[in-house]
Amino acid sequence: MAGGAGLAKRLGTFVSGLLECGAFCGIIFGWASLVFVLKERGYFRWLCQPSPTNHTEGLDCSAQDEQFSLVFTIGSFMNNFMTFPMGVVFDRFGTLAARLIAISLYAGGTLLVAFSTPELAVLLFPAMSMLSVGGILLILTNMQVGNLFGKYRSIIITLYNGAFDSSSAIFLIVKLLYAQGLSLQAMFLFLAACSAWHLLRTLFLMPRTRVPYPLPPGYDYGLQCPGRSRSYRTYEEKRPPGEDGPEETPLEPPVPRGEAPPGTTFRACACSWLFAWHVAWLSVMQLRHYLFIGTLNPLLERLSHGDSDAVSTYTNAFAFTQLCGVLCAPWNGLILDWHKRGKRHRPEGARGALADLRAAVVSLVVTVVQCLLFSVCAAVPVLQVQFATFVLQVISRSFLYGGNAAFLAIAFPPQHFGKLYGLAMALSALVALLQYPCVALVQGPLQGDPFYVNVGLIAVVLLAFVSPVVVARECRRRAKELEAAGTPLTAPPAAETPAEMPH
Repeated sequence: MAGGAGLAKRLGTFVSGLLECGAFCGIIFGWASLVFVLKERGYFRWLCQPSPTNHTEGLDCSAQDEQFSLVFTIGSFMNNFMTFPMGVVFDRFGTLAARLIAISLYAGGTLLVAFSTPELAVLLFPAMSMLSVGGILLILTNMQVGNLFGKYRSIIITLYNGAFDSSSAIFLIVKLLYAQGLSLQAMFLFLAACSAWHLLRTLFLMPRTRVPYPLPPGYDYGLQCPGRSRSYRTYEEKRPPGEDGPEETPLEPPVPRGEAPPGTTFRACACSWLFAWHVAWLSVMQLRHYLFIGTLNPLLERLSHGDSDAVSTYTNAFAFTQLCGVLCAPWNGLILDWHKRGKRHRPEGARGALADLRAAVVSLVVTVVQCLLFSVCAAVPVLQVQFATFVLQVISRSFLYGGNAAFLAIAFPPQHFGKLYGLAMALSALVALLQYPCVALVQGPLQGDPFYVNVGLIAVVLLAFVSPVVVARECRRRAKELEAAGTPLTAPPAAETPAEMPH
């Protein structure tokens, strides 16, 4: 890395990115804690009506709960669905433009919450959507940081996704500080002020376009300190004419303008069986997780026979396990990067990409097995079994989202990562809408008993095993192509990229 970004700078980028993902990107999933504060402040209280039965407060606030649920439903849907257009922005305009948009959305969302009142509770709708979209765009730009660390690439990508899951704790902190007398407005104004930190990180610790992979020699990024000796401009002046600079080093062989190698276009990637079955893999397991989270409270009430203390204890246990997502996610990265460690020779170029894809098969299978075990435990109508369900759920969820991002980074061209990641999340968001008819089925014909729906979901999760089978077949196809071409182990990756692309 002589003349490029040093280890201290890369570590600074990694640590600050981990903090950003863990403190800002996925805070909307801590919505249950924020609702507690909003209810105390009287948001949507005008929807409460006199109860026809003799309750303590004499009010039926089910309409208020439905309104809060609608705010979260729209925000969480936007979190997934808007990932595709945000991915297009990232791929088309680069990191700088994408992060400026993300920071603007995030600051706007926090300010809307800060200045909202019970009379202006409607501001929560755009606020949560802006926080959701801004957060997903921040993590999208952060996942490329894994490219700076070579053999630890997948570990860092999965770790960032785990930090995203753990960021739900921020609204829990808001709830606890509110109980200590700190105002909601002050806390959200502080979150808005953190945009200055996001901006400084964007300028000094993130690239203007994208971090390439593999990393070219002498690669540097961000604004440089005064002095031209190591700046990008100086490199540009000294390099031979016609040679690409470090941040613009091409990862594909040159092709005529307006053309692209077969299989490298976005359309070819998006229409491939490899991508289609990966979306199915993501969608069925995400549906299982969303349905479990959305119906956890009535499930606990049913299994505890209405014991409010037991429901509170199990709800707290579930919230605590969610904070452990950042600790579980790197395990998947270890599986994905296992072949890059040790003293044995590490393959490079097209063979290195093939080794990455073979490791991804193991990761995909392990994730499905975890989700299957989680689904089986969730179907057991015994309250104590739910402790095991909570543990398996958080491990499975951290493997799911971290593995999704890592697989797309491994299996497809880097210039399409943002679009493919966004498209996969958007399509899975549409499938996740099936949770509503599932809930209606449980509450209606099944009279509150989710057993048969749970059994049906176990069968649906089995469908996810098709994806690793498809990836394994793709690995065999690419291996045969490399053998036929006689590709050496140390062949330059730029010359072999077409063999790495899905068809």
